Amino acid sequence: MTPPRIVSSTLEFPYSRTVGPTIGAFAAGLRDQRLLAARTTGGRLLMPPLEYDPETSEATEPDLVEVGPGGVVESWSWVPVPSGRQPYDRPFAFAMIKVDGADTGMIHVLTAMSPDEIRTGMRVVPKWREERTGRIDDIEGWEPEGNQ
Repeated sequence: MTPPRIVSSTLEFPYSRTVGPTIGAFAAGLRDQRLLAARTTGGRLLMPPLEYDPETSEATEPDLVEVGPGGVVESWSWVPVPSGRQPYDRPFAFAMIKVDGADTGMIHVLTAMSPDEIRTGMRVVPKWREERTGRIDDIEGWEPEGNQ
């Protein structure tokens, strides 16, 4: 009997998406160093914004609301050995950041160089890229407040 062959493969699912008015406005805000959230009919502010309220499925209000710029780390996870597709080529942390004024959090990266520099509840602010194009990575990462 012939032993089974082991085959390695990588699956990718490239796609394009039109951003629409909500995500388009959010992206334009990022380009202009502004953080924008969507207001639900119940008054909650969703950051990043969504076109609908995930709790009620109702459309959010069309005009976005500026929030932040600072926020609080609600939880985090250290990445000691990044893969080639991650935002940094050095150890870093992903964090759930609740931006001031928003009712929901967003996942992004922290600029910290060591897990000893991170704590739940720490205040952070976005570190903006010099050249911005209207993408979520216009925020290079979040750094401790007062480090700018």
